[in-house]
Amino acid sequence: MSSLTSHSTTIDGQTVELSCPDGVRLGGHLWRANKAHPIGTVIVNPATGVLARYYHSYARFLSRHGFDVLTYDYRGIGLSRPERLRGCGYRWRDWGERDFEGAIRFIGQHGRSDQLLVVGHSIGGFLPGLADSAGRIARILTVGAQYAWWGDYAARRRLPLFLKWHVAMPALTYAFGYFPGRRLNWLEDLPAGVAHEWSFRGSRFERSYPPDERQSVLERMATVSAQVLAVSVCDDELGTPAAIRRTLEYYTGAERTSVLLQPSDYGREEIGHFGLFHDSHAAGFWLDTLMWLRDGRNRWPDHAIAR
Repeated sequence: MSSLTSHSTTIDGQTVELSCPDGVRLGGHLWRANKAHPIGTVIVNPATGVLARYYHSYARFLSRHGFDVLTYDYRGIGLSRPERLRGCGYRWRDWGERDFEGAIRFIGQHGRSDQLLVVGHSIGGFLPGLADSAGRIARILTVGAQYAWWGDYAARRRLPLFLKWHVAMPALTYAFGYFPGRRLNWLEDLPAGVAHEWSFRGSRFERSYPPDERQSVLERMATVSAQVLAVSVCDDELGTPAAIRRTLEYYTGAERTSVLLQPSDYGREEIGHFGLFHDSHAAGFWLDTLMWLRDGRNRWPDHAIAR
């Protein structure tokens, strides 16, 4: 059973522990809105190799605006890293099938609202459809959501990104038994299974599964009926419109809208793949996301590129 610690709420939220269907336990934080009946509960899914604490300022912001918020680290990352990363056997798919499923179950036990919402960054916006309980989600906001197929990388950066993530990363992973991203300042360390799924992924996500499991993956993702608003930024070299479209194609049972923002929309020269979760966007992009999470309204209808 997932557990909620008795610690008092701190500036970093309340420390919690989540239990996954396979028994793996994850570390996370829970922010409670200062009201008896929150607007809804938001689960924040991180990008690959990014600590959950990167999203803590945004989680705190949402809690101040009436939401309960759960952040957590995937298995192999941050608070959920095992004592020995080499040989742990964790895979990318586990983050959706088991870790995100554990997050939904945690909210089922400790949540104060029937309105379940998800904010997913990068791979975190693709993973929800892999969970058996994803049908409980009412709305999803994704930011740069994709699963890193190299053919969708921005053309101007495709070659150096391919060499970095699809040549150097698997070679280093083979040498160390895990990907030593932290010492290279290339994200956090990653389990070998996660790194290899990223490095050797083809254009279709389900092909990383055994042939007899692929159809069930597609059917599971098709059962998601949540409204999905997919945000991308034109200078994001990973979350390109093509990559976003490839992700949304899996959510065939959902109402899907994608929008393409410009850095100039927020008075910036650049934003990139990670910038929108920086607290400098609290008075801009973060406020705009409230319209979707709270009311289901797209703040950027004039930026829509697909529906």
